[in-house]
Amino acid sequence: MTYDSLYGFRHRAHKYLGRARDATFELVDAVLTSRHLSSFVELSQSPLFRRKWPSAYEALQDSRPQRQRLMRLYLEQLPSDGPIVLAGDHTGWPRPEAKRLRERTHEHQANGGGSLGPVSLGQGYSTLAWVPEAEGSWALPLRHERITSWESPISLAAFQLRQVCQSLPHRPLSLWDSEYGCASFVLKTADIKADKLMRLRSNRNLWGAPPPYSGRGRPRVHGDCFKPNDPATWPEPNQDLTVVDPKLGAVRVRAWHQMHFRQAAPHPMTLIQVQRLGEDGQPRSIRPLWLVWVGDTMPDLEHLWQRYLRRFALEHWYRFLKQRLHWMVPKLGEPKAAERWSDLMPLATWQLWLARDLVQDAPLPWQKKLPILTPGRVADSIASLLARLGSPAQAPKPRGKSPGWPKGQNRNRKPRYPTVRKRPSRPKKTSQTVA
Repeated sequence: MTYDSLYGFRHRAHKYLGRARDATFELVDAVLTSRHLSSFVELSQSPLFRRKWPSAYEALQDSRPQRQRLMRLYLEQLPSDGPIVLAGDHTGWPRPEAKRLRERTHEHQANGGGSLGPVSLGQGYSTLAWVPEAEGSWALPLRHERITSWESPISLAAFQLRQVCQSLPHRPLSLWDSEYGCASFVLKTADIKADKLMRLRSNRNLWGAPPPYSGRGRPRVHGDCFKPNDPATWPEPNQDLTVVDPKLGAVRVRAWHQMHFRQAAPHPMTLIQVQRLGEDGQPRSIRPLWLVWVGDTMPDLEHLWQRYLRRFALEHWYRFLKQRLHWMVPKLGEPKAAERWSDLMPLATWQLWLARDLVQDAPLPWQKKLPILTPGRVADSIASLLARLGSPAQAPKPRGKSPGWPKGQNRNRKPRYPTVRKRPSRPKKTSQTVA
């Protein structure tokens, strides 16, 4: 990537930030150059943020990032030839103490250890990212949006995939976690020009192709039931091969064609089982990896399951988002302000990607030099590059001292909002209800 490409990218992105674009753009530069942060207003202490500390929060109140134009700007950076691999998932922003924040929902957190266990009160965000490399931790988000109280992760993911695929030059391969391996997601994305490779939970059931019509009665829609957690229901696979992976060793891959979900019978799929083998040729675990593939032309089975491993780059980005880009540091009181702050996270990540060949690795004394720079290493070395590039934002104009809150005017506290339950709980059976 050239110096002029990053320079042009920054100037175009600055135009798409709407009102208060100058303060908002400098806020992104402050995020990129701040390694540790304990308070959101500490970003105002960055040399690249030329405004006072109240402007940090005001930027999120006044700015209006143009999400569609920013997405098109990101898509212009994709290569015009070669396969395009996308990865989708969602994560939670825990806000258990924010009782005056609207539209808090129950969100799952992987490392949950609070009073609610693996569930926390907060807001969820859905992400669709481009995975540029076969290995490494780079995942470049194209859309990163809040899941509202009237949406589900599946419906928003389908919308994001539709928006992205409309601007792609050819059909991509999208990778999804087990929550999206269901009939609902298959139905909502059936008309989208994208192949899908999804993880399947072992407790879900699939059905095979129906037998030939006998001539009597209604034709059957489903064949025999396939239960991944019950080997007695498995027919002979259509493909069965053993490959040797440089990192995982011997791996057995089996595939069953013409499978479908019960609620999505018109959409056939290929079921894939991936199982690591030991030196004696026996499975190393009783829990294999189950995948389902839906698309036009299925790639070679030997390489298809390896492509799913690229989905974990999005998990690396989520960790980078929360630990290095300080996504969850600000305690914002309005969902819209949190959405505007979240729109800046893909912009910061894409600048790191475009700068990866323009910076010199500057590891700390206890760190090793890396042949391929990670997003964190680029962020640690980007300050000098940003100083040479300059900022398209204009310098702030002095406006005098604010008069402050008028004397004698009462302050009204914000109301408390109840937690939104997307799925109402069923009433428990009692002796009276049973009677």
